[in-house]
Amino acid sequence: MTSTDVLRPPPSDIKSRIKAWLMNWAMAHVGTVFRLLRAVWPIPHFGKFAAVTRYDDVKEVFASNSKFSVTYQAKLEVIMGKPQFFLGIDDDAQHNRATDAMRTVVRPADIPVRLVPAVLAAAEQAVAKAGGRIEVVDALVRQVTFDVLCDYFGTPDPPGADMRVWATRLFEFQFADPGNDPVLRKEVDVIAPAMQAHIQNLIDERKKSRGSKDDVLGRCIDKQAQGEPGFSDDDIRSALIGFVVGGLPQPPMVVPQALEQLLRRPAILAEAQQAAKDNDDKLLAGYLFEAMRFDPLAPGLMRIAAVDRTIAAATPRATKVAKGTSVLVAFSSAMMDERRIPEPRRFNPRRLPHEYMHFGFGMHTCFGIHINQALLPLMLKPLLKKDKFRRAPGRAGHLTKRGAFADTLSVEYLP
Repeated sequence: MTSTDVLRPPPSDIKSRIKAWLMNWAMAHVGTVFRLLRAVWPIPHFGKFAAVTRYDDVKEVFASNSKFSVTYQAKLEVIMGKPQFFLGIDDDAQHNRATDAMRTVVRPADIPVRLVPAVLAAAEQAVAKAGGRIEVVDALVRQVTFDVLCDYFGTPDPPGADMRVWATRLFEFQFADPGNDPVLRKEVDVIAPAMQAHIQNLIDERKKSRGSKDDVLGRCIDKQAQGEPGFSDDDIRSALIGFVVGGLPQPPMVVPQALEQLLRRPAILAEAQQAAKDNDDKLLAGYLFEAMRFDPLAPGLMRIAAVDRTIAAATPRATKVAKGTSVLVAFSSAMMDERRIPEPRRFNPRRLPHEYMHFGFGMHTCFGIHINQALLPLMLKPLLKKDKFRRAPGRAGHLTKRGAFADTLSVEYLP
């Protein structure tokens, strides 16, 4: 299966193709727009829409979850049913109870002893199997992500279907469908209940063979049997769907984008390759996350003003937003704000952690941040260690995107 099979086909009618082209053009130039806004109109506001573009204001909105609500709950209910997943919860106590419960089964200790070796082995196998030329998006990153993490979560493919397709469609519906595409919704209305039924069936089957496998699902079943709160069937099902849908489609988006940024900078690429060859995983991670700063997952995330609120109060840019205003929290702009990021247009793999917002900030910081920080660089490590590493000839050697998703990027190397 390739990206062509996983991603939705590109639009065929002229109107949709023009719209897609304009969107791609806008995304390619959004950094320039944000740079101008940071200088002359840092909090653009008109009607029921506003955006925050400076580092301090982005952090303020992200940190004020009781004042600026997440926008996910309505679509989460379509994807996983009524039980709430913590991604859609703004109440601190409720959110913390749910995440604290899940952290007892998604354990930090699993990262070095289980996930890191599994990702390295899977990536090494994919690179060796490709024999000198590999398509990075699907044959490397998506394959490694779903193989390793679905095994870890205990969520294998549904009978007769593919988890990569289901997760990617539901991710697009949740995070990359601002226009509520009716064609996508028609697919979602089939996939979402099928996903719920599949995960519930996994729960039911695992109860019959309790203790047969140590994975996240198995640990949840054990917690439920012990009577611990936060592990009802509904809780387990919602969490597993949330982990798969919210997490697994992201690496095939951001890792190829980061590699494209490295390929555009041959001297920097050579340094990243040397870090990989030296097994300096910390420095290699610095190269990857710095590359991601130049092309992050998205320009920003949406929030809704839950009350009337003044953003950046007591500053010359103070802006009042009314309850119900949609606010674009432009974390990609914050990571380029020269007021807080030293020399933001310079590629620096040794930046400090606070200079990045790849995984959000505040209560809704990505639940899998530590997994991502450890695993994403390692998906490229076996490839970067190869000699004569280079773009594939022609168009195939340059990253293409389909909407919000990385589509294809092929590279060559000495086997």
